[in-house]
Amino acid sequence: MNYTTGITHNTGTIENDVKKIVNDTINYVGKDIVLGVTLALGKPVKILNEFYRRAKEDPELSLKIITALSLEKPQGKSELEARFVRDLNERIFGGVPDFDYMKDFRNGTLPPNVHIYEFYCKAGSNLNNRYYQMNHLANHYTHVPRCAKALKCNVGTMLLACREIEGKRIYSAACNPDITLESHANLTEAREKGEKVAIIAEANKNMPFMYGDAVMHPEDFDAILHGEDYNYPLFAPPKDPVALTDHMIGLNVSPLVKDGGTIQVGIGALGDAIVAGLIMRNEHNREYYEILESSGLLQRNRDLIRNWGETGTFNKGLYGASEMFVDPFMQMYKNKILKRKVYDSAPLMELLNSGELKEDHISENIIETLIEMKAIHSTLNQEDFEHLSYFGILKPGLEFKDGDIIDGEKVYSSKLHDETNLKAIRNILGSRLLNGQVLLAAFFLGPKSFYQALNDMTEEERSQFGMAGVGKVNQLYGDETLRSLQRKEGRFINAGMKATLFGAVIADQLDNGAVVSGVGGQYNFNAMAHALPDGRFILMIKSTKGSGKSLESNIVFSYGSCTIPKHSRDIIVTEYGIADIRDMPESEVIKRMLNIADSRFQKQLMEQAKKAGKIEPDYQIPAEYRNNYPEKISALLKPYQDRGYFTPFPFGTDLTDDDVALGSSLKMMKALGESSKVRMFTGLIAEFFRPVPQSAERHLERMELDKPASFREKLYRKMVVFALRNNGKL
Repeated sequence: MNYTTGITHNTGTIENDVKKIVNDTINYVGKDIVLGVTLALGKPVKILNEFYRRAKEDPELSLKIITALSLEKPQGKSELEARFVRDLNERIFGGVPDFDYMKDFRNGTLPPNVHIYEFYCKAGSNLNNRYYQMNHLANHYTHVPRCAKALKCNVGTMLLACREIEGKRIYSAACNPDITLESHANLTEAREKGEKVAIIAEANKNMPFMYGDAVMHPEDFDAILHGEDYNYPLFAPPKDPVALTDHMIGLNVSPLVKDGGTIQVGIGALGDAIVAGLIMRNEHNREYYEILESSGLLQRNRDLIRNWGETGTFNKGLYGASEMFVDPFMQMYKNKILKRKVYDSAPLMELLNSGELKEDHISENIIETLIEMKAIHSTLNQEDFEHLSYFGILKPGLEFKDGDIIDGEKVYSSKLHDETNLKAIRNILGSRLLNGQVLLAAFFLGPKSFYQALNDMTEEERSQFGMAGVGKVNQLYGDETLRSLQRKEGRFINAGMKATLFGAVIADQLDNGAVVSGVGGQYNFNAMAHALPDGRFILMIKSTKGSGKSLESNIVFSYGSCTIPKHSRDIIVTEYGIADIRDMPESEVIKRMLNIADSRFQKQLMEQAKKAGKIEPDYQIPAEYRNNYPEKISALLKPYQDRGYFTPFPFGTDLTDDDVALGSSLKMMKALGESSKVRMFTGLIAEFFRPVPQSAERHLERMELDKPASFREKLYRKMVVFALRNNGKL
């Protein structure tokens, strides 16, 4: 990049020197840098680190970073946790570069000329970080480009995928067209007004090349970094284990999804649980139905499931419309559930939804139908021809010349108001629709196997997974008719932390104002579900949090924070059932919420509602809902787990068996210490009088505690053995 007086930018310059690209940018834009960076996987690590290095080196340079989800390798909050993740990081995150600014952010040593503003973070990762709490940007996902513009973003940067297509180098925003496309347009507009802005990027050959709106060109950037230094491994977080309660929530959600409909799910154990439930429904339908019937879910929600869901297999399949493309979508695709294709044509979608058109069969009267719908002209023009060819209604290989359609030596008139010409054109119809997509998403993140699966696909297969800006994915605005037709029977499924008896949901902030994560796109999906006549918004809540003395209900009477207000309530699901609370009067909402609360808290919640005058003084929770205990879930699902269902990692994991055993043991010991210090202390004392079992030796060696050199290490050694023994792993 060679910025000189009178030259605003040098488009598409290829660089291999990150110091030069950053230096040129600073020389041109100035020392007040407001850096707009996409979230999660799409961050160009080398560019970010160089900007940060320059800011630390030069206190006169002001660097503001606007972003979200700065991905970090696990560090561990205690010495035992740090020892555990050390080996894990080498195996799973080997070669993945760190963000230098995040190291100083964690240590509280950011220089005063650097400011970091994030609109979303990993849940709970910054609860006690005062800097983050003071600088969090409370924005809906779709409003972030507007926010960056308001904060005077003047440098945009992202990570790109790259391909040679027909002899030309083409780029893709790949994992993150989400906010980058709109932000890119904002920066381009600012440049046209005479403002000094720069748009730079890194290309990484490991990044899957994605299609749809994500496709970009060299001239869209001022400069792009290429070279082996920038082909580092991608950040690939291993999957979280799915507990039995998670699986139960997934099962409870699964009959609310209609075959032939649309689905949105998020990342994490609950996302895996939903899809595991859908796969069980599709491939082991007898056992699936048996569980739902045994749980009482079918009897209690018969009308809801009949009107809004199904329990059968997926013959038509689902379409995915989700801000986040996560591995569960890949699993649905592999298991032939994610297979309903949509097309960027409202007339075609109308015909597909009504059953008048099939993806694998072009009816002979399709041209007449489209003319009647005013989708094409009775005398075809170039645009009509390209439209019909793109979607496969006309067969491949045809030409349009001088108002005629050419098929080799045969010529077909485009004047279709003539009956003879209309019948003749049937000879050149295609056999099936083309350029359909099974998913539209704004960004992706997942385990190594997920990236590998994308890279292993043919270009044609990968093109079925469309990537677009979050404004297109998370809302209907802009093309309401088409998007509504594509997202028929939409089921937008999100997770929350808590819910009130009135149906309000808390998902991003504690009642003391501490930000847990950020709102992300939850509001958008709630609004879209209410706007679509056949859409539903499903919020999953684990009924309790903690254990022992620290156990608390996640269904509460009221709370000092709110993400989804009660007037936007719809469906709430816990491991104990479904509460359909849309359009219900207050007292009925409360009763239905009580029915899905943990029974250890039901009486207290009910009394609060009575005291507030919200339900009848003599109301009693029906007997069938008073057995909401964890033992009920275990008794129901354990026999099936013994038969191979409901595993902790239904779709595999990058973790080894020892990782899982030791990690879960340390986690369980930590929970025990928080809930029962006496039991923890007595267990440790007893361990000092026992020999170390041989089965624990490999774990101790991994933790570098096989040869303790101090009393502290001897204590840690006994703690590890106790943790394994307490978890039944010895």
